[in-house]
This record gives sequence, C-alpha cells and structure tokens, in this order.
Amino acid sequence: MAQSDSWMREFEDAVRLADDIAARIAERNSAAPVGAGTRTADNSRLISAIRRKITMLGTRLDSLQSLLSSPSLTKALSEKDLSKRQDMVLGLRSRMNQMTNSLNASSNRSNLLGQDGKGEPKEDKRVTGLDNSGIVGLQQQIMREQDEDLLKLEETVTSTKHIALAVNEELDLHTKLLDNLDEDADRTNTRLKNMQRRLGDLSKKASSGCSVMCLVLMVLVIVILVLVIFALIRYL
Repeated sequence: MAQSDSWMREFEDAVRLADDIAARIAERNSAAPVGAGTRTADNSRLISAIRRKITMLGTRLDSLQSLLSSPSLTKALSEKDLSKRQDMVLGLRSRMNQMTNSLNASSNRSNLLGQDGKGEPKEDKRVTGLDNSGIVGLQQQIMREQDEDLLKLEETVTSTKHIALAVNEELDLHTKLLDNLDEDADRTNTRLKNMQRRLGDLSKKASSGCSVMCLVLMVLVIVILVLVIFALIRYL
C-alpha cells in the first residue's frame, strides 16, 4: 500500500507539472507580438523553459510506467487498478504530446513569419514563392524535425537515467561491501581480544605452576639433605 501511495504522489506531481506547462504555453500564445531586444530574449527563454519541463514530464511518465511493472506494485494492486493507472499514464502522455504539438506549431509560425525590429512580420526565405499549402507542408516538415530532435533528447535522458541507476546500484554494492568489511574487522578485533585474554590467563597459570614446582623441588632438596645428614651421622 505504501508503494501504491508513493506512485499516486508521483503521478499527482506529474499532473501538476503538466498544468504548469499548459499555463506557460497559454502565457506564451497570449503574449503580444514579439519585437526586438528584451521581448525576443524573454520569449526564447520561455520556450526553452517549456521544452525543459516537457522533457521532465516525459521522464516522469517513463518512471511511472516502469513502476507499474514492478513486482511490489503488481502484488499490491488488482488488475483493474493496474489497468486504470495504465490509462492514467497514457492520458497524461497524450496531453503532453498535444502540448508539444501546440508549442511546436506556435514556434514554427513565429519562425516562418519572423519579426523585424518594429514588430512587423518578416517573411522567411524558405517560404518565398510558396502558397498556403506549401507553407503548411514546410511547417509540418519542421515539426517532424523537431519531433525527431525531441525523441533523440528523450532517448538521451532515458540513457542518462539508466546510467544513473547503474551507478546508484554500484554505489549500493560498494556500501554493502564496506559494511561487510567493517563487520569482519569487528569480529577479528573481538577474537584478538579474546585470544589476548586467554594468553594472559595462561601466563598467570604458568607463573603459578612454576612457583609450585620450585617449592616442591626445594622441599625435595631439603628432604634429601636431611636424609644425607642423617645417614652420615648414623654411619659415622
């Protein structure tokens, strides 16, 4: 259940990101015709920010889709709930594609028509001599090229994500190895202390045994001397 709640929180974050993208696209489309200078720079920054957020949204949707295949989530949810969440991801991805197409169409219109320093439309060289259907065809071609660029960018982001996951797994493995090494060092240290204590006990016992042996030898020597003296006195 905790895994399921985590998935829903991530999906809600993705929905909020999609709402933010839609608001920025609406802001961009409702802006006055772009002139020279600061307005042009602001417009370019806004479009770049929107494209970055769309890429982020695509990455989150890939992550959400991947989580739906994880064993922990498939066990926690019924097939009906899993199917419902699949539809939720597909719906949000469809919305993302629509916003991408809307942004591309708006950007292509500005690029094709252009703007001069006074805000007047300036015809692009590529549309010279083209009728309306030709301009539409050129716009569609540019949109396809930009879609291909977005797909390449998405592949790069996905590849980077996989590399990051692999690096994270490698770091986890090294962390576990270090933890095991610390445990082995602690066990070895404990064994060394036990061995030192045993050696100390043996040393004390050895010292005590030596003292007793010396005492026994001294008694034997004294007894022998007494016997010898007694013998000498008796036979002399």
